[in-house]
Amino acid sequence: MNHFVLNSTILSKPALYPLTFHPVYKDKIWGGHKIRNKLGKDFGELSNCGESWEISGVETDLSIVKNGPLSGKSIQEITDRYKSELIGRKVYRRFGSKFPLLIKFIDANDDLSIQVHPDDKLARERHNSAGKTEMWYIFQADEESKLITGFNQKIDKKIFLEKARHGETLSVLNQEDVHEDDAFFLPAGRIHTIGKGLLLAEIQQASDITYRIHDFDRIDDKGNKRELHLEQSLDAIDFGFYDEYKTVYPRTKNEVVNLAQCQYFTTNKLHFDQPIRRNYRTIDSFVIFICMEGEGSLYYAESQIHFQIGDTMLLPAIFNEIELRPSDGFKMLECYIQ
Repeated sequence: MNHFVLNSTILSKPALYPLTFHPVYKDKIWGGHKIRNKLGKDFGELSNCGESWEISGVETDLSIVKNGPLSGKSIQEITDRYKSELIGRKVYRRFGSKFPLLIKFIDANDDLSIQVHPDDKLARERHNSAGKTEMWYIFQADEESKLITGFNQKIDKKIFLEKARHGETLSVLNQEDVHEDDAFFLPAGRIHTIGKGLLLAEIQQASDITYRIHDFDRIDDKGNKRELHLEQSLDAIDFGFYDEYKTVYPRTKNEVVNLAQCQYFTTNKLHFDQPIRRNYRTIDSFVIFICMEGEGSLYYAESQIHFQIGDTMLLPAIFNEIELRPSDGFKMLECYIQ
């Protein structure tokens, strides 16, 4: 009689399903309480929660699965284990088992520092890391809220450095009035800051490299100013002057509306009060859903998972078709890599 010993690892490998994760909360000098009050997230005893990292492939803050049989596993562990089943064949060929995105909610109770992020080339040379291209979707904006993105005039490195050294950085930067549902795409190299009174979702490369250029002379609870990186930033900044910095898109309902498309991510807005079917057969990527308003259920492979405002879910790449059914209408961001 032949005896066959099956690999116990294979036998014990749970089937994939839509994943939720424990948020990683960040205490920031400029943070506030909207992540709790507007999104219903309990950040515990933090005095000022500036960020909720919803899904993170950053090595120092890897997301931990919250739901189902994979509960307690890190996103690194499940990407190592499931590979292209989780993230898609072409995504796995490109990034390996490093999950390539970082999804955040950001609450700016005060202005963030004026900053810039390096591109892939510079980040690899200096930090052995990916660069940081990102986008923002404004969830809520206090009256007269603003943010900074790019320059308001033609400028070069020499002029910018002179302005910065004389405390005149703000005079050459582009300020934008901001309202709910606005979107901004920020390629690596674009100087920027999030202004006071804004709560937003941020989709970005899985990198946490920031060069802080100006911090409004703030001091921390120990009386210290935060470190600046002006000299480091000069090789990272895109000094181009552009006609349009805010994303222009149709504010239509019950249609899939594209907000951003680049080599690092595609983001669509889904604002629906009726069921919607989505077919992902051709994209060969995981899909991330970020619920910005309302609630409903996601139906997949004869199962379902409920979602509501503030929830973030990761749909593995093996699911080619899903249906979203609102119970109170919903407004969601849908993110994947093309």
